[in-house]
Amino acid sequence: MKRSGCRLFIVITALSLLMPAFSWGKVDLVTLPARDKVQITIYNSADLTLARDIRSLTMRKGPNRLQFSWAGTLIDPTSLEMLPLSDARKINIQSLIYPPRVAGLGIWNMESDVSGKVPFEITYFTSGISWKAYYLATLTPDESSMRLQGYVRVNNNSGEDYENAETRLVVGKINLLDRIAELARRQQPYGRPGPPGPEPYAAAGAAFDMPMEEMREAKSMMAPSVRPKQILKEGLSEYFLYSIEGTENIENGWGKRLISFTAGEVPVKNLYRYEEAKYGKSPMRFLSFANDEKHKLGREPIPGGLVKVFRSVDEDERLSYIGAQTTRYIPKGEEVNLNLGASDQVSVTPTLMDYTTDNYEWKDGSITGWDEYHTVKMELANYRDIPVRIEVRRNFPVASWEISHEGDPGKFEKVDRDTVQYTIELPPHGRSQFTYKVVLHRGSREG
Repeated sequence: MKRSGCRLFIVITALSLLMPAFSWGKVDLVTLPARDKVQITIYNSADLTLARDIRSLTMRKGPNRLQFSWAGTLIDPTSLEMLPLSDARKINIQSLIYPPRVAGLGIWNMESDVSGKVPFEITYFTSGISWKAYYLATLTPDESSMRLQGYVRVNNNSGEDYENAETRLVVGKINLLDRIAELARRQQPYGRPGPPGPEPYAAAGAAFDMPMEEMREAKSMMAPSVRPKQILKEGLSEYFLYSIEGTENIENGWGKRLISFTAGEVPVKNLYRYEEAKYGKSPMRFLSFANDEKHKLGREPIPGGLVKVFRSVDEDERLSYIGAQTTRYIPKGEEVNLNLGASDQVSVTPTLMDYTTDNYEWKDGSITGWDEYHTVKMELANYRDIPVRIEVRRNFPVASWEISHEGDPGKFEKVDRDTVQYTIELPPHGRSQFTYKVVLHRGSREG
C-alpha cells in the first residue's frame, strides 16, 4: 500500500488540559483528512527539501491536539511548523512537544475559538529528495542547427510519498548550519547544536522571498491544471527557481522525468581544435552555441547537466549518436562549448622539416644563449561531407620568438606570449597545408 503522506491525527480532548499529558484512554483519536495540497522545493546543493503540506482540519472550540508522526522518513523534527491559513487570530498554537520514549512523534497543543474546518499549513525540511538536469541535442543533417530538449529527473528517497505535489527546483547554493539527514536521525531531545538559529518558518520565508503572501495564495492553488506540463522559471536574489506547472506524484523510491523546455532550430557552430599540449595528437570536436535570444534561448539560466548529442541522418529522422558532455551552470548570455571528444573525421599532421641552432653566446667557456630554428609543415584534411572549421594551436617553450609563414595559414593570431592559433575553413573532403618557421631565443638570448 502506498504511503499517502506523513501519518497525522487530530486529537480532540473530551476533558480539559488538566488531564495527564499522555494519558490517551479518554481521548478521541480521529484520522487527519487527506492533503488538500502539498508543495516541495528541492535545493540540490544541500540535500534539502522544504515541504509545505496544506490540510483542512476539523476544529472544535477549546483545546485541540494534533499528532504528527515522521517515523521511517528523513524529516527534520526541529523544523516542524504549523500555521492556520484562516481565522489565525482565533486559533492559538501553544506548543509542539515530543513525548518521551516515543520515537518519531510530535504533538501540537492548540486552543481554538472556532469550530469547523480550518485550512492549516504544515512546513518542514526533509532530506533524501534530489533532482538533476539533462539534455538531448539533435543536429540537423547539415549540422547548422539543432533541437535542444531539456529535462529534469526528480528522485525521492525520503521515505515519504508526495502525491499531487507542486514541485519546485532550485538552482544555486544556500548555506546551512546543519545537515537535514543528520538532524532527522537524532534521538530526543532535539536541541540544535551551536547558537540558536532562526525560527523554522523564518527559514522557509528566506526560501520563498515573501512567505505570508504565498501563504495567502495557497488557498487558490488547489485546482489541477489540464494544460501540458511546463516548467516556469523566475529569478531570485542568489539562486534560480524552476516551478513545474501542475502537480506530479513524487513517490518514495522512484524517479520521475519532467520536461523542462524545448528549443528548435538553435544555431550551432561545429569546431575542431588541435592542441598537442592539451588534447594529444587527435583533433577534438566541439559544438558551440550561446544561451541568448539569437540562439532561441536566453530566457533563463540553464542548470548544469549531461548533454547527449545526436545527428539526424535522413528524412525519417533516424539518429546517429555523436557524443556527450556534462556542462556546468550556464548563465543567460554565456557561450557554451561542448567537448564531444576526439574525432577521426578531421586530421591535423605536423611534420618537423628542419631544425638548426645558431647565434651562440658564451660566458666562462660555456654556452649561455642560442637561437633555435624550427621549420614545421602543417597538413590538414576534412573527410566529412560538410565544411568544417579547425583551430590549430602551437605552443612554444619560450616567450621570446619570431615566426613567418609559407602557404595559406588561414587566420593567424597570437593567443598569449607562448601560443599561436591558426583558424582554417575546409570544404567537404578538403585539404590544406602551410609551413611556419619559428626562431626561438633560448637562454640568455631569451630576453
